Amino acid sequence: MRRRTVGDCRYVTLPVIRSPQGKITPVHGGEEIPFDIARTFYVYDIPGGESRGSHAHVTCEEFIVCLLGSFDVIVDDGVDRDVFHLDRSYRGLYMPSMIWISYSNFAPGSICLVLASRPYEERDYIRDYDTFVTRTAE
Repeated sequence: MRRRTVGDCRYVTLPVIRSPQGKITPVHGGEEIPFDIARTFYVYDIPGGESRGSHAHVTCEEFIVCLLGSFDVIVDDGVDRDVFHLDRSYRGLYMPSMIWISYSNFAPGSICLVLASRPYEERDYIRDYDTFVTRTAE
C-alpha cells in the first residue's frame, strides 16, 4: 500500500439544496465521500478550547464535518503536518487511513460529525505517536 501523506487529506464541498423552508445537504457513501459509510458518530459538549483525537487508524477512512461551531483538525503523516479549519456544515474533511489526527480549538457548542468506512474496532487504532511514526516508516 502507498504511504499516505497529509496531501491525501482534503476538503470536500458537499451539495446544498436550498428552499424557502431551509437548506439540506445530502451525503452519500461512494459519491460525495470516497467510501461506503459503515459507522456514523458525533462528538459534542466539548468544553471550549479542549482537544480530542490524537490517534491514527490502520484501515478506517473518515469524513469529518463541523455541523455547528468550529474547530481545527491537525493532520500528521509522520513527516509533515497541516491544519484544516472546519466551520461550515456543507464542507467536510476527507481523512485517509494512516494519518495521525488531533482536534483542537473547539468553539463552545461545536458539534463534530464523523462518517467512517468501518465499524468501531479498537485494534484499528494507533494511540501512541511513536508507534505511528515507526509504522509509517516501514
